[in-house]
Amino acid sequence: MGEIKVEKPDKAKMKQLSIPDSPKNTGTWSVWECEPSSFDWQYSDQEVCYIYEGKVVVKTPKGETKIQAGDLVTFPKGLECQWQVLDKIRKVYKFE
Repeated sequence: MGEIKVEKPDKAKMKQLSIPDSPKNTGTWSVWECEPSSFDWQYSDQEVCYIYEGKVVVKTPKGETKIQAGDLVTFPKGLECQWQVLDKIRKVYKFE
């Protein structure tokens, strides 16, 4: 199982991935929002998401990953983690 990958995509990368300018369902990307909370999660497939708003700390046995607005995040298939949503999050995501 791999690590969580966080990057700051430039406009070219966003266009290449067809990430919408604002959080909306596009057929390829789905929208997800969550108020501040904490919950356990497991990824049955690899997820790629782009964060429009909010702050999250994702805890795994290997440590913590901080995610915030402007991040492009890849969660590996099989990852078991705990999400701590610090500020309301809005993202688009897709499974690969």
